[in-house]
Amino acid sequence: MTEKKVSRWYFGGLASCGAACCTHPLDLIKVHLQTQQEVKSRMTGMVIHVVRSDGVLALYNGLSASLCRQMTYSLTRFAIYETVRDFISSGSQAPLPFYQKVLLGAFGGFTGGLIGTPADLVNVRMQNDMKLPAHLRRNYAHALDGLYRVWHEEGLRRLFSGATMASSRGALVTVGQLSCYDQAKQVVLSTGILSDNIFTHFLASFIAGGCATFLCQPLDVMKTRLMNSKGEYRGVTHCLVETAKLGPLAFYKGLVPAGIRLVPHTVLTFIFLEQLRKNFGMKVIA
Repeated sequence: MTEKKVSRWYFGGLASCGAACCTHPLDLIKVHLQTQQEVKSRMTGMVIHVVRSDGVLALYNGLSASLCRQMTYSLTRFAIYETVRDFISSGSQAPLPFYQKVLLGAFGGFTGGLIGTPADLVNVRMQNDMKLPAHLRRNYAHALDGLYRVWHEEGLRRLFSGATMASSRGALVTVGQLSCYDQAKQVVLSTGILSDNIFTHFLASFIAGGCATFLCQPLDVMKTRLMNSKGEYRGVTHCLVETAKLGPLAFYKGLVPAGIRLVPHTVLTFIFLEQLRKNFGMKVIA
């Protein structure tokens, strides 16, 4: 009988918020690159353009919506994945098989993606607002203002625009992050070379971040285009066709900044999560 600490259900949301505060400028640049109709700027050029046009603080446009998204989308997927995983494995010494982790991650991510769609939509709009002409800008004051105005001006249904895409992406990114992190950490610890320390957490989360970026990039591009549209797409299929007309690489537009954003975000999220678990987690007897 040994004592160990497990995460509380809301730790994933808190850890994701901490990571979002650090990586938000990268997320903003990724959205700007993905919403270009033609490739006019690369990552460095886009950063320079944003700073010159609107100042350094413009890199944090939409931070409130990003945090709102983490406290809906990420909190939900982490709560489902970790709670169910710990419940299933509580009566067994062996860890869950990888396929069960994948199925659980996909379910948690799909649910989280659906719940987080309204905040995600406002997040994309707030980040992209500065690119629009002054008379077309939405000028949301903060996330709650954005949610209220979309509901009031465009209807409740519009809040869930792109929900199918966001949920599908949520499933893929959660498989890439949570399921792959658990598996990578398990493999690293099984070698006996490394113990359960911060370097192990860094290594496993770096691998998970790479997997998540590769899996979700095509859906991420389409989700961003759908959420930022002003009615030019009739649906997911139409968006798919129009994006495909730009060539196959259009689905991987912004891949490097997406990786540069998602990998550090994944690493920071799991390092914060492991520290929360270690210092404030619930004690259980295993």
